Amino acid sequence: MILLQSHSRFLLQTLLNRIQNLEKCIELDHHWVEFDDVRYHVQVSMKNPHILLLSLSLPTPPLETVFVGGLPFGAIEAIKASYGVIVQILDPPRDGFNLTLKLNLSKLPQDEDQRHTLLVKIASVREVVLGAPLRVILKHLASRTVAPDIDQFVALVHRPNESFFLVPQAEKVTVVFPMRFKDSIDTVLATSFLQEFMESRRTAGLSNAPPCLWSKTPPLELKGVTDDELSANAGFVTFVILPRHVEGRKLDRTVWNLSTFHAYVNYHVKCSEGFMHSRMRRRVESLIQALNCAKPDQEKTKKTPQTRSFKRLNLKDSRTNSSS
Repeated sequence: MILLQSHSRFLLQTLLNRIQNLEKCIELDHHWVEFDDVRYHVQVSMKNPHILLLSLSLPTPPLETVFVGGLPFGAIEAIKASYGVIVQILDPPRDGFNLTLKLNLSKLPQDEDQRHTLLVKIASVREVVLGAPLRVILKHLASRTVAPDIDQFVALVHRPNESFFLVPQAEKVTVVFPMRFKDSIDTVLATSFLQEFMESRRTAGLSNAPPCLWSKTPPLELKGVTDDELSANAGFVTFVILPRHVEGRKLDRTVWNLSTFHAYVNYHVKCSEGFMHSRMRRRVESLIQALNCAKPDQEKTKKTPQTRSFKRLNLKDSRTNSSS
């Protein structure tokens, strides 16, 4: 199975190209959308070629999700901790965006490896912003505590108007994903995929992975959530995150895998659908070829005495025949 990368490849390539052509004073103005309705805007003016403005528009949060100043709680602190003096947060952000960062490219490290590492981290701004609340909760789980000022039930946005839910405790954090798909075929494939996903957890090589459960009905952890928030046509997936899953460097990977879980499932569902379509087309082509080979050869028509053949004459031949 393929895991999604934590950074935006297009954003990283844009930053690298800008660094290589920093002295050419080239103006940039790029818009693009990635993952589940996360929109980017990169802008560089010719007057300030060393200053790059990066704007980010997040998915529309549902009512149960709490945003502070248009951002998930803990996002500002996470940005400052990740980027330091290189990045400045503009307040207010650009119109139509939740966040605008001002990057001073002249303050990047001179060492090539350190500079590339920092650029990759900047290209992972989606993970830093949307994963900030999850990171806060899982950091406290590593120390077997519960984050202060955190409710017993937390809803985090990961798709437009959709949330996944966290139940933080000192010894574990329960994460529940209502799985929703618009297409009926995607729903069937996703249901089968998630059931196999749960069964694969029982293999010997994955014994240390987080426990995974799938159910058609909402788990008990979602008791009290409204029916509109639980309209999942592909069931519910529950992960139990333990302290050993967030120790050291495991924290970053766990935050990313959880925040992009629905995109991960959707990617493999689309790949499965495309694979089946290609197999079906090849099967139909082979059947058509077999039918064509099974057709009997057409018998050659035999001429009978009553058969007459006609030859089309041109104007010259017709005059010769008439004169004779």
